[in-house]
Amino acid sequence: MVPPPPTNKPHACLSAIIIMSSMALMDAYLVEQNHGPRKIGVCIMVTVGELCFFIVLRYVSVWVGAEVRSAKRGYAMILWFLYVFVLEIKLYFVYQNYKADRKSLDALARKALTVLLSVCVPALFVTLVAVDRMDYVKAFKKKEEIRNRLFWVVVDLLDVLDVQANLWEPQKKGLPLWAEGLMFFYCYILLLVLPCVSLSEISMQGVNISPHKMMLYPILSLVTINVVTLFIRGGNLILYKDSRVSGILMGKNVLAIVLKTCSFAQYRRHLRNAPPTFGAELQKTSIPSARSAQNPQRTTPREQTPIPEVTTCEHT
Repeated sequence: MVPPPPTNKPHACLSAIIIMSSMALMDAYLVEQNHGPRKIGVCIMVTVGELCFFIVLRYVSVWVGAEVRSAKRGYAMILWFLYVFVLEIKLYFVYQNYKADRKSLDALARKALTVLLSVCVPALFVTLVAVDRMDYVKAFKKKEEIRNRLFWVVVDLLDVLDVQANLWEPQKKGLPLWAEGLMFFYCYILLLVLPCVSLSEISMQGVNISPHKMMLYPILSLVTINVVTLFIRGGNLILYKDSRVSGILMGKNVLAIVLKTCSFAQYRRHLRNAPPTFGAELQKTSIPSARSAQNPQRTTPREQTPIPEVTTCEHT
């Protein structure tokens, strides 16, 4: 068995604490929603599931803590995928229990569930990235650029969670069954995939973080979050008279669409104005320098070849 690498224990412990605390609170919701003998069975099932998840978390968190100072974020993506996968399954059962018992409008508990998700999910993502602990990012501008990208990812996560929270928070008129299922699993897929895309962009770039090579997440978030959720909120507001639709996040969607569209247009204009041979010349100049750095002995004979020719001419 491969021995575990040296880990950053505070980082591993912090990520494990965030995950286990959020899972424990979700388990408390599941147990509290059941009554009688069923409550004991749900408690046993939840306990066994938490023990199995804790065993997997123990090994994955070690590798996540080991790669926190490097550019790699592979195990961070695995941990994020496992966390969201298990959390959303539990959230689905909590949502179904609230849906089956619409008469008990415990608004405080439902709001607390929304606050729990809006705190734990973005906090775990920021912890997995760990910008301040990246040793390979020395420059202050590089860290600020990563922080700006993380800010947009966190805001997008809150946007998706707000759309999903409309399902379990009390509302005057419920959505159709197909619309509720489509909305829940659409947000589920976004929470699974989009943060992993952002982590993969950071891990692929390493030290040379160039903006034009990190455009996949802004494009995906523009289409799947800002445009689609704007239509979802507008449909809930117009068709179902849902007064709980967040007007602030609708304004955020409009501003994000305008800003990202302008940035894409500016980037394409920059590509058109840039000289086409600049990248090729830079590549040609970088290849010989890299070869000479690897094999410095190859350059010495070429540099010394003109010397014998000059000496022979002087003797003649």
